[in-house]
Amino acid sequence: MSKVAIITGASSGIGAAAAKSFHAQGYSVVLAGRDADRLNDVAKSLIGAVTWTGDITASEACDQLVAFALSQFGRLDVLINCAGVIHRYTAEETTDDQWHNTMGVNLNAPFFLSRAAIPHMKQEGGVILNIASDWGLQGGQLAAAYCASKGGLVLMTRAMALDHAKDKIRINAICPGDVDTPMLKIESQQRGIDYDSAMIENNADSPTGRITLPDEVAALCVYLASDVAAQITGTAIPIDGGNTA
Repeated sequence: MSKVAIITGASSGIGAAAAKSFHAQGYSVVLAGRDADRLNDVAKSLIGAVTWTGDITASEACDQLVAFALSQFGRLDVLINCAGVIHRYTAEETTDDQWHNTMGVNLNAPFFLSRAAIPHMKQEGGVILNIASDWGLQGGQLAAAYCASKGGLVLMTRAMALDHAKDKIRINAICPGDVDTPMLKIESQQRGIDYDSAMIENNADSPTGRITLPDEVAALCVYLASDVAAQITGTAIPIDGGNTA
């Protein structure tokens, strides 16, 4: 029986790349997101993949997503919390709705999903990967809510990893810098900068001279979920072209 992975934010960007990479590794994948059409576009090339549409900021929906995966495949081996949002504003400029939206997607949802998944992973072990950010390791301008959510996600990852190491559940955070995804386009719009100019700026700011690709983050996910990474848990691994160095 193939292993099973739930991937949130799977309709685009890192989530879509992770879905394709895990499927290529023989996993049965559950693609989760809010946009059914976009999820189906990703899933149609992944034989046997299934999709689930809902709002994972609600704990009940997270319970339903895990139950759906179990009903489809009978087991759960990997959870990748990939869904994310950003609002590029200072604390003074951030509205209540923007703050709650950021925390709901970036921090609450990974907590609710992990809480729902862990009891089922205890049976045979499992892996939880939280897609955080290099701004969860250091501050960034015009991103007060985002930095708070990703910093919380990193420390939640470490705490849960300690709690569940003896359950053979490994929990790690991946901390990308800028990645060529639709979120980067949203950021440029929020900053009032055209996307091409933003890309030139972001590439120039990276020590390696370019931003990260979604497939590169997905490859790190595959490695961390594999048996060769059996001793890696409770970490927050940057994949940012050296920005945090």
